[in-house]
Amino acid sequence: MATQQISPGVITREVDLTVGRVDNVVANTGALAGPFKIGPVNEVIDITNEVDLTESFGKPLSTDSQYEYWMSGASFLSYGGQLKVVRVDGANLKNSNAGAPVGGVGIASTTTLKIKNFDDYDQSYTDISSGWTYAARTPGTWADGLKLCFIDDFADQTIGLTTTNLKVAGFEIGCGVTVAYSGTTVGLGTTATTNGYVKGIITGLTTDSTNAASTIDVKIVSKVEQTGNIIGTETYVNYAQFDEQRSITPGSIVYCVSTAGTNKGGDYKVASVNTAGTVTDWYDNQTLDLSSGTVYWNTIASKPQTSGYADARNGKNDAFHLVLVDDTGSVSGIQGTILEKNLNLSKASDTISDVNPPTNTYYKNYLANFSEYIYAGWNPSQAADSFWDTTPRATGFTTTSGVKSDGFTPITTGGGVWGQDASGVIFSGLGNVGYELGGGQNYNASGGAQYKANLGDLSAGYDLFENEDEVDVDYLIMGPGCSAKDESQAKANKLIAIAEARKDCVAVISPHKSDVVNVTSSKDQTNNVLAFYAPITSSSYAVFDSGYKWTWDRYNNKFRYMPTNPDVAGLMVRTDIEQFPWFSPAGQQRGNINNCVKLAYNPTKAQRDQLYENRINPITNLPGQGAVLFGDKTGLSYASAFDRINVRRLFITVESALQGVANAQLFEFNDEITRSNFVNIVEPYLRDVQAKRGLVDFRVICDQTNNTPEVIDNNEFRADIFLKPTRSINFVTLTFVATRTGVSFEEVTGRV
Repeated sequence: MATQQISPGVITREVDLTVGRVDNVVANTGALAGPFKIGPVNEVIDITNEVDLTESFGKPLSTDSQYEYWMSGASFLSYGGQLKVVRVDGANLKNSNAGAPVGGVGIASTTTLKIKNFDDYDQSYTDISSGWTYAARTPGTWADGLKLCFIDDFADQTIGLTTTNLKVAGFEIGCGVTVAYSGTTVGLGTTATTNGYVKGIITGLTTDSTNAASTIDVKIVSKVEQTGNIIGTETYVNYAQFDEQRSITPGSIVYCVSTAGTNKGGDYKVASVNTAGTVTDWYDNQTLDLSSGTVYWNTIASKPQTSGYADARNGKNDAFHLVLVDDTGSVSGIQGTILEKNLNLSKASDTISDVNPPTNTYYKNYLANFSEYIYAGWNPSQAADSFWDTTPRATGFTTTSGVKSDGFTPITTGGGVWGQDASGVIFSGLGNVGYELGGGQNYNASGGAQYKANLGDLSAGYDLFENEDEVDVDYLIMGPGCSAKDESQAKANKLIAIAEARKDCVAVISPHKSDVVNVTSSKDQTNNVLAFYAPITSSSYAVFDSGYKWTWDRYNNKFRYMPTNPDVAGLMVRTDIEQFPWFSPAGQQRGNINNCVKLAYNPTKAQRDQLYENRINPITNLPGQGAVLFGDKTGLSYASAFDRINVRRLFITVESALQGVANAQLFEFNDEITRSNFVNIVEPYLRDVQAKRGLVDFRVICDQTNNTPEVIDNNEFRADIFLKPTRSINFVTLTFVATRTGVSFEEVTGRV
């Protein structure tokens, strides 16, 4: 509606008739599913190069058929494409893990845990309350032997208490102790005296030949003022407050309470105490629990401290370090390699770091978001604190009925369960402990061919590529077949069905390995290949080849046979890079196979004729050229323009590009303006394709002839696009004519 003017003036308006454009959507992306050694299960992972492939899914194995899947991906990537990879599921797959405490002592892995990927963990395992404490992020045996090392401020000081006639049964690591004092000067520069007791936890003990405890290491937790049975103020002690140890003197009374809260019976007098000068920080003496050498914690990081977030909310002792070590060298190849440092994690679920941007440092959330190797499951305080007994060890105590030797319990929420908020909480202690991951299983738990996936698992993996709106794919790569030939045929038909449904990609297929590898007769090889493809679905969205290539595996220093279907997909990638999708990817110009030492099956001319008649593209060794794709047929079983790869890919390219233009017309009016805008966008694009040798001619009809009143009333929009594709040369005829000397060429031209 025009703006009304009362007085003379100029109004500026803009009308945009340029809405919509044509974007080429070919991204040269392949899709592959297989039973890889590591990696998330049933999740599409983007891979751009061989380094990515190795880091995400491990290296190819030496003795298992799994290498065919891995090297199929690497072969495709060598042509310049991108790859979407799915590690398929398997019934026997299990995650390496540290399980639950067994009988109150130790940690045992479970063989029933399978966490497929992050979504699976987030939906099903974040609130687990039993069964496992920590687990590898992905299934398989690859993480067996990894060591998880933990430490917090469980002990701040080491104080040697020399005692007499103390049996080991009376004292144990994790026991709570109190040491009474009277009239002791506390704190430098003060003359004030305090009566009461110091509370602590036994962190270590040594025994002599008589099985008596000769030295007890104690963490001082707090001091308590007390007069008689009246308990006063309890003050929590930070590390390096050496004056607190001076409150313990020879003759002081030691009370011992078990980790289960039971009075161990009897009062013990301290015979002697280390002097302040000889007291060392407990943390400085702590080493990681490794079998491969001695590593001190203080070389990894300084002592974990109460987080600022917890301290501001009256919380205390929430921080700890977690270090993941390749104790056996199974992952890194070097024993004792530190794979990951997770420092100053918190036991409080709401802890936020002081850095910008702020990060939730609650151990479960932090590991889930940032660790490359592990997830946290069951409350690790329960596991760690139950390492020695069934009740969590504590960093603080309360008393019952004012009797300092009776009923000591953890000052925590829920009896030591982590995950509480930080307000007013003293968290249960962890100390210095280490767990080894175990219980992982590969695809075949009983051994043998560990990485052979069955047809159902492979099909489920390829199902993740079905939705063209969610996953962009140009090539469905078969890779190797299954163990049985009929399953390989079923796998091929599965890929073709997906391509047919999507209509924006092609499936590339190779024969069954046993059809061509180690078959001495080329006649038998030909018959085998023909028989393999005979029952496979007819489709222009499929490309069949004849080959397996002999190639070098640099990871295992050996030559191996590999299917050539990833190479055929790679040739199409190379064609797109060097020319355009409507060029044929075959022949000496664009059909050379990478990294091929020899072919398992090198068909003769007569055999190539047989293959080509049956929609199979031969791969052959040409003198001076190497291995070459010598055909450009699709898997269509009848004569058609779509029985050629270049024509099928031309239409895929044009259809995908123009679909985006068509989407822009949705919810517009079906009138002359909309139809004209559509034609004005499409025709320049098709002229460009024609100029680049993709089309002989074209015509676009989008007017009242095909957008009739009935069509318009049905809320439809129609455009008819006629294309004359260019055709590749499959046959060359050279005729050489000898003539007499006196004969002119005009006389004989057209007569032969």
